[in-house]
Formats: sequence, structure tokens, C-alpha cells
Amino acid sequence: MRKACYAAHARSPGPFPPNPVANLQSLQLVLSGADVNVDFDLSVVAQIALFGLFIVVLKPVLFDPLLKLFEEREKLTDGSLSTARDLDAKANELLKRFDSEIESVRHEAAAERDRLRAETAKLEAKMLEEAKADAARILTEGRARIEKEVATLRTELEASRPALAEQIASKMIGREVRS
Repeated sequence: MRKACYAAHARSPGPFPPNPVANLQSLQLVLSGADVNVDFDLSVVAQIALFGLFIVVLKPVLFDPLLKLFEEREKLTDGSLSTARDLDAKANELLKRFDSEIESVRHEAAAERDRLRAETAKLEAKMLEEAKADAARILTEGRARIEKEVATLRTELEASRPALAEQIASKMIGREVRS
């Protein structure tokens, strides 16, 4: 019966026999608790001996150097990682110091800018005051000159008043008038 099940299974394309009868037979074999025959002969002992020999020979030749290589690589990797962490910490420290220096320079620049603005405002106020004083002086000088010229013109006009009066009267009367 076991041979029939294996033959049916060998013909089937999948892992299970294609017909339900073969499935049922395989199931019955498994559930029946039938004994499995394993041939235990000298080839098994020879394989165990070869395996042991390979372990004894390959351990110092292949496995130990390979394990040393893995350990060395791990040490180098850990060393590189610790170096990278140290460099990262130094970079962060330098970045913080750089940021604090930049902030300090910004504060100094802002203070200098404010000082220059205040100085410029004082200079501007001084120049404006000087310009106002110059304008007031020029205006005062101009008014004084105008008053002087007006006084001169009045004096000349007073001096020429009788002659002008004669001319106006002569023109109005139509004949020459003398005083």
C-alpha cells in the first residue's frame, strides 16, 4: 500500500497526490502510526567521522582566521564609529562656538550701527543748525541791505521830489512850472 501511495505521489505534479483516494491512503498511513524504517549502516558512521575530521581540520585553517578577521573588522568598525562620534561631537562644539561668535559679532555690529546712526543724527542736527544759522544770517544781511537800499532810495526820492513834482505839474497843465 505504501508503494502505491508513493507511486501515485510521484506521478502528481504538486506536493499532494491528485486523487482523493491516494490522499486518503497517505492520511491513513500517517495516522496509523506505521513504523519508518531507517537504514543505519557504516556509511552513516563514515559521514560522522568525515564531519568530525573536517571540523578538526577546518577549524584552525578556516574558521579561526575567519573569526579573527570578523573580530578585527568589528574592532575597526567600532573604532571608526567612536572616531566618527568624537568628530561629530567636536563638529557640534565648533558649530555652537561658531554660532555664539556669529551672534557676538551681530550684537557688536548692531551696537556699532546704532552708534553710527546716533552720531549721524547728531551730525545731521549740527549741520541743520548750521544751515539754519547761515540762512538766518543771510536773511538778516539781506534785510539790512534792503533797508539800506530803501533808505538810500528814499533819500534820493526826497531829493528829487521837487523836480518830479514840477515835471508832473508841467505835464498836467501843459506848460512848464518852476518853483
